[in-house]
Parts: sequence; structure tokens; C-alpha cells
Amino acid sequence: MAIDRDHLMNFDIPEMRQSYGPRDAAQYALSIGMGQDPMDMSQLAYVGGLQDDIRVMPAIANVLGHPGFWLSDPATGVDALRVVHGEQGMTVHAPIPVEATIRAKTRVTGLIDKGEGRGALLYSEKEIHDEATGTLLATCRGTTFLRGDGGYGGASDTPKPVHQLPDTAPDHVFETQTRPEQALLYRWNADPNPLHLDPRVAEGAGFERPILHGLCTFGCAAHALLATLCDYDAGRFGAMDARFTAHVFPGETLRTEVWKDGSFRTIVTERDKVAIGNGLFQFRKDA
Repeated sequence: MAIDRDHLMNFDIPEMRQSYGPRDAAQYALSIGMGQDPMDMSQLAYVGGLQDDIRVMPAIANVLGHPGFWLSDPATGVDALRVVHGEQGMTVHAPIPVEATIRAKTRVTGLIDKGEGRGALLYSEKEIHDEATGTLLATCRGTTFLRGDGGYGGASDTPKPVHQLPDTAPDHVFETQTRPEQALLYRWNADPNPLHLDPRVAEGAGFERPILHGLCTFGCAAHALLATLCDYDAGRFGAMDARFTAHVFPGETLRTEVWKDGSFRTIVTERDKVAIGNGLFQFRKDA
């Protein structure tokens, strides 16, 4: 049964309300590999290691107010077993508080029919507001590849442009050593997908062992950008967008290459595979 474009574009995804505090912020930072050097004062501020300096990693916006796997709702008409997370982006509009109650609303913003047998692209957007002040804190963007739902007919939106990386050598290189148990920790960021936890499920999906969450790899890239371009000043972190291009096994090394114009990509060094490609970072405009 083909998906209904109008129905999906207007599908009501429940608003999420979430309260969080310093412990949650520190746990998120730890789950993306920050704090591995116990003497690095800049990282310790993000993982709760300093009582007089508590900071929030901006990429936490990707997991705040997460609506869950809403595409698994049969009412969407989507073949949920064949969806793939293709792209992710985020924009930080205001400093994310150390402690707050937020409200987050996710909506579908675009749909592209690539044709029967070729699938469809679904664009979505999540806006996060501070409940107490009404301030828009962040907007998160996602592209989901609906592999089983092409050929539905009807109108299609304009595809997003693909950012092309410079053909020069990167200006910065930042390495993150992921940990073998990292997916088991990252799962508590509202993503208990067994593909990342259970070897039996991973094998059934064609992987030799569980793979790291895509948003965890995205968080590792965000850490690299925070370190190389922002000198660990979260107030300067504005936006980042990128494509997921390959999986990562927990325990592998990630090398994020960064250019001065904000271009970036993340490579799995052991397999020389680009895990995150076509990346673009932007500073916050009011920073």
C-alpha cells in the first residue's frame, strides 16, 4: 500500500515534555566520548567534573524531547522495517540551560518521491522550547530514507543541496577513540534500538556485531567541531549538518577532518570509511 503524501505531511507527532539537569547533560557528554582525558579541563566542564564550571554540550539538542520511533506507527503508512536515517542537522538559537523543562514538537517538513523501487525521502524538523521562558533553544533536522515507499505519486519537494567539501587538505584533525561499550551507554539517550545492543539482532541485519548509533557518531563529530573551531566555547556553536554514509563499530577510531570554512567529515580510521560526509558547521550569529 502506497503512502499518502498529504496524510504524512500532516501527521500529528505528539509534543514531548522533558525535564533534565546537570546529571543528564554530563551523561550525554560521556556517551559521545567526552572526558576520556581526566586532565583536560575543557572536557571536564561538560562531563560534570568541575563544580565551579558546568557546561552543556550543544549536540544534546538532538536527544532532548525525542519523539521516539514514530514512523513505526501503522497509521503513518510507512514500511518501518526499511527506514534509514540519512542526514542530520541542528541549529542552536540560544544557550541550552544546564537545567530546564523543555517542550519539543516534531513535524514532517517535506517528502520526495524517488520512484518505485527507489524509495522516498522524508524531511522532519524538531523545535525545542524552554517551557519556563518560551525561548526557542534549538531546531533539529532529519532526513529519513523510506526505502520501501517510493512511487506513491503526487507532488515532491525540492531536494536539499549537498554541501561539497574543499579539495584542499583539512585545517584541523580531531580523533575520537570510541569505546567497545559506548552503544550500551548511548542507548539511555532515548534510543534502545536492539540493532546497537543485541548481537543477534545485528547479525540478522547483516552486521558482524552491534553498530554505534548514528547520532552518537554525529555527537562525536560535534565534539570535534566544538574543540577545533569553538575552543570548547558552547556559546559559539551555531549549526551543523551532515550525511550518514557508513556505519561505525564501537571501539573504532573516528578521525574528524575540519576546514576553516566549516566543512567537515568523519572517517573510521581502521576501515578508511567516511562515516559522516558533506558536513558543514556555522558559528552562532549572535555569539
